[in-house]
Amino acid sequence: MKNAFSVKDRVAIVTGGLGQLGTQFTVTLAEAGAKVAIYSRRPFSRDQIMEKFGPLADNIRVYEASVRDKESLAKATDQLIANWGVPHILINNAGIDSKPNGDADQNAPFEQYPQKYWDEIIDTNLTGVMLTTQVVGTKMAEAGRGSIIMVGSMYGMVSPNQALYAYREARDGKPFIKAISYAASKSGLLNMTRYLATYWAKKGVRVNLVTFGGVKTGSFDKEFIDAFLERVPMGRQAEIEEFGPIVQFLGSDASSYMTGANLVLDGGFTSW
Repeated sequence: MKNAFSVKDRVAIVTGGLGQLGTQFTVTLAEAGAKVAIYSRRPFSRDQIMEKFGPLADNIRVYEASVRDKESLAKATDQLIANWGVPHILINNAGIDSKPNGDADQNAPFEQYPQKYWDEIIDTNLTGVMLTTQVVGTKMAEAGRGSIIMVGSMYGMVSPNQALYAYREARDGKPFIKAISYAASKSGLLNMTRYLATYWAKKGVRVNLVTFGGVKTGSFDKEFIDAFLERVPMGRQAEIEEFGPIVQFLGSDASSYMTGANLVLDGGFTSW
């Protein structure tokens, strides 16, 4: 197991790889010598790649593909394989949530929560993962190897604590409810991970889930952060750099006997 943590020359796909988490995963793997293909709904030019990733740009390519469009996923994957070969790593990172400052009905009480927001989030966070894994995982299984990494959330393990958002009603004069759809979608990844881990185990494809807690972004209200940190045993949010190494571990031979697992990085939030 010499160099067990190495991902040098391995080919990785990161869906949503231009967002906050996706960028960190991309940088971590590229710095470790992997070739990283970003699947993005939006076109992203070579000049933009160089501007965003600097000296790592030679190991990074962007393919236009939506996780909700199987045809675009298949096309991007065929292009990737023609360029770099069958990927070794798939990080199912693309996902959406209700916008905290969006329309009021996005954060309405459950009794009035509109189906259109449920459909949008489930289609991206759950169906999108299924479609991406169906396309890419099939190629991995045919090659007899691969590591698929699902990106989960602590709200896939526990229900959102609505008390964290109570200050919004006091401040804004209307209720703010963390919606059901995000939690339901991330919870669904738990058993999708187990299902696929057992389904493809004998074909050399490993499937694991990483459950992340709150990461420091600077975009949350101080009232929310103060209430949230009271419920985190470690008393702080994660730094974004702390989330990168776990995907390198799961993409490397260091985790070669691990499949169907849920690795939790949440500062202890779900331990209480």
